[in-house]
Amino acid sequence: MPNNKNDFKPYIPADRVVPEFTVTSILIGILLAIVFGAANAYLGLRVGMTVSASIPAAVISMGIIRVILRKDSILENNLVQTIGSAGESVAAGAIFTLPALFLWSKEGLIDPPSMLTIFLIALVGGLLGVAFMVPLRQALIVEEHGTLPFPEGKACAEVLLAGEEGGAKAGTVFAGLGISAAYKFFADGMKVFPSEVGYDIKSYAGSSIGVQVLPALAGVGYICGPKISSYMLAGSTLSWFVLMPMIALFGGDAIIFPGTKPISALAPGDLWGTYIKYIGAGAVAAGGIISLVKNLPLIGRTFGQAMKSMNKEHAGKKTLRTEQDLPMPVLLIMVAVIAVAIWLLPAFPVNPLGAVIVVVFGFFFATVSSRMVGLVGSSNNPVSGMAIATLIIATLALKSTGVTGTQGMVGAIAIGGIICIIAAIAGDCSQDLKTGFILGATPKKQQIGEMIGVVISATAIGGVLYLLDRAWGYGTSDIPAPQGTMMKLLVEGIMNAQLPWALILTGACVAIVIEIVKIPVMPFAVGMYLPFSLNAGIMCGGIVRFIMEHRKVSEDEKKDSIDRGILYTSGLIAGEGLMGVILAILAIFKLDKKIISPFSIGQIGALVVFVGLLGSLAWVCLKREKKNDN
Repeated sequence: MPNNKNDFKPYIPADRVVPEFTVTSILIGILLAIVFGAANAYLGLRVGMTVSASIPAAVISMGIIRVILRKDSILENNLVQTIGSAGESVAAGAIFTLPALFLWSKEGLIDPPSMLTIFLIALVGGLLGVAFMVPLRQALIVEEHGTLPFPEGKACAEVLLAGEEGGAKAGTVFAGLGISAAYKFFADGMKVFPSEVGYDIKSYAGSSIGVQVLPALAGVGYICGPKISSYMLAGSTLSWFVLMPMIALFGGDAIIFPGTKPISALAPGDLWGTYIKYIGAGAVAAGGIISLVKNLPLIGRTFGQAMKSMNKEHAGKKTLRTEQDLPMPVLLIMVAVIAVAIWLLPAFPVNPLGAVIVVVFGFFFATVSSRMVGLVGSSNNPVSGMAIATLIIATLALKSTGVTGTQGMVGAIAIGGIICIIAAIAGDCSQDLKTGFILGATPKKQQIGEMIGVVISATAIGGVLYLLDRAWGYGTSDIPAPQGTMMKLLVEGIMNAQLPWALILTGACVAIVIEIVKIPVMPFAVGMYLPFSLNAGIMCGGIVRFIMEHRKVSEDEKKDSIDRGILYTSGLIAGEGLMGVILAILAIFKLDKKIISPFSIGQIGALVVFVGLLGSLAWVCLKREKKNDN
């Protein structure tokens, strides 16, 4: 949509300079990076998912800078959320892979990973994630403005704009924030009602229907829209109502790797965790390759433009503040130095081939991740799926060169950890740069801020991982570390020639079929990988958006109602994110059990409350129209 790109005007014009990269924004950003990194590490190790920190960081930033410090600078707030959200992304990448090292150390196979090793893996992955994303900014953020929705990037911009303009817009955002925070506290804090409602269909073995009744999912679905939401739901429908029942039907009492129990004894959730995740990982990997191939011309043009920045005469022509990126020569030197460091430093147990794998596949998954968050947001970015694909390739490559046993397994996890963090940071950086594009931020300053957040988060994440392991121990009911455990089994399986290739290739072939019938492959593949209940929650928000888009009213009224919904759902996402962080902190200090309610309204009550939440979204969308009719 070139017209959208050319006609777009940021909130702060390019010729206007306001406070942005200040001591205040850096210090607050650093503090939030540590807080969000620690809280999300706990959440991810506990439940296997993390919460996006961009919007919560933006809301906290507004509270500190605008209310407490009484300063008025939207770009300072934006830089705070840029730095702060890096902590969540570094944590997400680290917790999906590095717990495998702790588990092997408990088995006596290796020594516990050193703090230096964890720091360097996180630092290298984070810096490469930023470096790989910068050349893609023009293609994904600018050229595809109006095409890629960037739900959380747009939501974060709406939150900051509402705080800047005040009045009704701010009231709409903070109403959603308050309602969502209270909702999350009652659901996951006090346990008044479950956050997931589900029913296993006994007469259709292997299937299960349900919905996660969480405000953030409804918000993401509304912002993404009905089309993308429906593609994701279609993917999970295939997994939960076709593939899983077929596995249950034909599997019988057989024990099929990677499962350790008879298929007939597995509940639908166990079938998903044991088999469907591998199929979904294959679909995501194939979808990523397809997306990369289709976008090679655009990526090539982007890199061609970026390489021109090496020409000082051309660089001098790029005078607009809102178009300035980190210089390409600096990025190339950074990547080269890091690649050599990965090869030479003893903290990285990889050979030259491992260093090459990191750079090549790091860029590939940075590209996939940056585009994926533009479609479904960073909260639903399948980082662990990308890590699975990486581990398969890295372990096979190391094994083929004679690097086997514990050395090969540790090397594969190190490579997978770096690339997992690359993907997480690239996706976060993509969302942050989209927010900055809307607001009129200076891209170069945001990119430097992202790197500051990476350095701080990498410094803190090792201590957090050690504290959580010593407090409860990975692999226990308190800290099950689901992704880390799965990565460990995956690498061991490859080294022992027991990888379930049939499952992975099944997912890859499904992705190819989906591409042939011209359905967007990545949303569908992500839907296959994620639980049905999660995608059902997203679809509920998409349905409300569909209703708003198809009302028979004037275009101005329709746009006004949709925009009000975006503001409100931005608040829903922010509220759940903030309360999720608070609940994580309570859990870290073992205060979570003291707030549990003595009663519960059960699944029916949860559905009623969620329908009420969706009703409040519809009411907010229609509110102005009703007001005008009076």
